[in-house]
Amino acid sequence: MKELDELLKYAIDKNESKIKDFLSSKRGYKVGIMGGTFNPIHNAHLVIAEFIRDKYCLDKIIFIPTGNPPHKSHVVDKQHRFDMVVLATRKNDDFFVLDYEMRQTHMTYTVDTLKYLRSIYDFEDLYFITGSDTINQIETWKDFRENFALAKFIAAARPGINLLETQENIVRYRREYGASIDMLYVPALEISSTYIRSRLKSNHTIKYLMPTRVEEYIYDRGIYGGAID
Repeated sequence: MKELDELLKYAIDKNESKIKDFLSSKRGYKVGIMGGTFNPIHNAHLVIAEFIRDKYCLDKIIFIPTGNPPHKSHVVDKQHRFDMVVLATRKNDDFFVLDYEMRQTHMTYTVDTLKYLRSIYDFEDLYFITGSDTINQIETWKDFRENFALAKFIAAARPGINLLETQENIVRYRREYGASIDMLYVPALEISSTYIRSRLKSNHTIKYLMPTRVEEYIYDRGIYGGAID
């Protein structure tokens, strides 16, 4: 689809411009990091990012698609995932996408990404945004204590997760590791990448679950078993 290819090129160029403007800024920004496979990105990701940006008065949200994630397998090609995130964020000047983890040839870990970000920019505050379910597993992460020294954490509460366990863990992380972690209740959109992939494989509609251009990209590239209507 020529129109989609041209739009993707425009979106990538615009994303590069956003990055250059950010890095050239003289003042420190308050920034949120949205990491993940984005397999694929969907509207709930965008709602969470914008809700937290507004709630915490953040200047920017940086989306960082994983390259070779250590805790997940069977994800589609990283270039597809990057392209979809760029398409999804192109209209929001407060969102941009970094390909740092994609460029790595080895397994990528949050601690290494946070170190890299700290090396290229002097942040006023750096927040790592993740799901409340993921926070419960954070002690399995590489050098997890160092993560707490590099960033503040925001755990976005999602439907169906045992929030009591999460709250207890957050209290313990604060006490034992000096972690700065908030749990935030965000608008409940019961959309997941797993749900979208299952609908595509069974040839059901995914309309309104994600930005229109991401939906078009999935069908045009034939990923997740999607076929052109």
